[in-house]
Amino acid sequence: MASASLKSSPVLDKLEWVKGQSLRQPSVSAVRCHHTAAPSTLTIRASSYSDELVKTAKTVASPGRGILAMDESNATCGKRLDSIGLENTEANRQAYRTLLVTAPELGKYISGAILFEETLYQSTVDGEKIVDVLVKQGIVPGIKVDKGLVPLPGSNNESWCQGLDGLASRAAAYYQQGARFAKWRTVVSIPNGPSALAVKEAAWGLARYAAVSQDNGLVPIVEPEILLDGEHGIDRTFEVAQKVWAEVFFYLAENNVLFEGILLKPSMVTPGAENKDKASPEKVAEYTLSLLKRRIPPAVPGIMFLSGGQSEVEATLNLNAMNQAPNPWHVSFSYARALQNTCLKTWGGRPENVKAAQNALILRAKANSLAQLGKYTGEGESAEAKEGMFVKGYTY
Repeated sequence: MASASLKSSPVLDKLEWVKGQSLRQPSVSAVRCHHTAAPSTLTIRASSYSDELVKTAKTVASPGRGILAMDESNATCGKRLDSIGLENTEANRQAYRTLLVTAPELGKYISGAILFEETLYQSTVDGEKIVDVLVKQGIVPGIKVDKGLVPLPGSNNESWCQGLDGLASRAAAYYQQGARFAKWRTVVSIPNGPSALAVKEAAWGLARYAAVSQDNGLVPIVEPEILLDGEHGIDRTFEVAQKVWAEVFFYLAENNVLFEGILLKPSMVTPGAENKDKASPEKVAEYTLSLLKRRIPPAVPGIMFLSGGQSEVEATLNLNAMNQAPNPWHVSFSYARALQNTCLKTWGGRPENVKAAQNALILRAKANSLAQLGKYTGEGESAEAKEGMFVKGYTY
């Protein structure tokens, strides 16, 4: 019997995966020997979603487009609403999310939208399912699946991300509801070490989440965020990120994650937010691309950067600088505040401001689309768009 190998996976170098068939001549480490005259066989199930995962990842990582991260928890969304004087009610959250997903021509610049669980099952104020609205715009619906950060015992006041319990059943339900990718965010703090324990916990958690997500049809967005907090320089950020990314991809391989079916959502390599020496977009691009080339396999289709408290313009300028020459991956964005800040303030909770707020969202989305193509100039940006959004010790 001829064996069919899943050639797209960079981690299947010792075993051949045969969907629904038996594997001949298994390695000694893979199975125990049986005292029988007939040769032993091992049946291994290849993920039935492999082709779909690759297709979804490539769709999200399409030229001139990126991700709108609108997966704020209800509590975090409440902070956003409070900043414009609105009460944190489901109706107000629904009104704001409706404003975002119904912005005309959003799909020209946005390829995917990360949703909170409430939003995945929610309808617009006009009664249309939000998932359906996104699909009509050509936007792939995604879902935040982690359960947030909690203190990591035995560490230096660091955190770990919870949510693996029950993830398989939740991921299956999210797929049925229309989600096609997932997001799991964990963080590493430079001022707190980071400890080897925190780095290993972050990497292992991301890898297990990624494997479970792929097994249930969801492209995992792998998000190891290096927090901006601190006074450290850009070289220290590079050093820490290099260690974190190496650990993450080691454990992704250990868990047989299909690299062609994931997206990476890292922080850009910048100085700490409290460092007085700011780095130019060119320097951020130089350091970040150098790190990507050292640590990220070209099989990964998309690098979707988080903004992490940068100003709207700063995040766009840095992304643009990274796209001045061809890259092995689609280098793009997965921004929350760096897409929504001006939009939210323009809306202010007033129905008569919806169109103006949507225009503000499209303006930012288009700017980042141009940056993904390396064509953003930064001309005509408002002073508000240049204001930094870093908050020390910020929690989601």
